[in-house]
Amino acid sequence: NTTEVPVAVETLDDVPEHVLRGLPEDVRLFPSAVDKTRLGVWATKSILKGKKFGPFVGDKKKRSQV
Repeated sequence: NTTEVPVAVETLDDVPEHVLRGLPEDVRLFPSAVDKTRLGVWATKSILKGKKFGPFVGDKKKRSQV
């Protein structure tokens, strides 16, 4: 007899308003392809290399750290 523990799933209600406001027009938050309990960032059309959007909030990482 196994008991399944409910897993919390991140929703748009969990995302701070400033994050939603900072998303470019062609970017949306949908369930992650990597972790189904989290939201992921999805582009609705191609994003040009070097495109910047923000504001950035958090710790910057080196390429080798991601």
